[in-house]
Amino acid sequence: MEIRELNTLEDMLPHLPVLQEMYPNLDLESYQNMLTDMIPNNYAQIGVFIASDCVAISGYWLATKLWCGRYLELDNVIVRESARGSGVGKVIQQYLEEKAFELQCNIMVLDAYTTNFKAHRFYYNQGYAPRGFHFIKILDEEGLT
Repeated sequence: MEIRELNTLEDMLPHLPVLQEMYPNLDLESYQNMLTDMIPNNYAQIGVFIASDCVAISGYWLATKLWCGRYLELDNVIVRESARGSGVGKVIQQYLEEKAFELQCNIMVLDAYTTNFKAHRFYYNQGYAPRGFHFIKILDEEGLT
């Protein structure tokens, strides 16, 4: 397994099929438009590759908030169905934790859907714990992917 940092639009766009496993309706134009907004705001990705095949993607944000200081947020950790159970998730977690330490982050955070019990178990095993609720108010249902 090889981890590659994906920092530019050109690095990220070819791996849309991995994201489409979670977001099947995400098209290239929408993805490109979102990334164009996200990348200038401290968004990047890592890809996990076996040979030349991208088997997993994790986006992440680097930011600062008053309550915790500097933090790294995992965003859309997606492992292809064919690679699940092979340790790819742990590789992603370890890599991003090392990156968070290097960037002097105080915490790492992520969101997981309330019904995604497999993800909950995985993140509990990685040392994460729920500390609150992430409330949302949907303003445009059609704008959601």
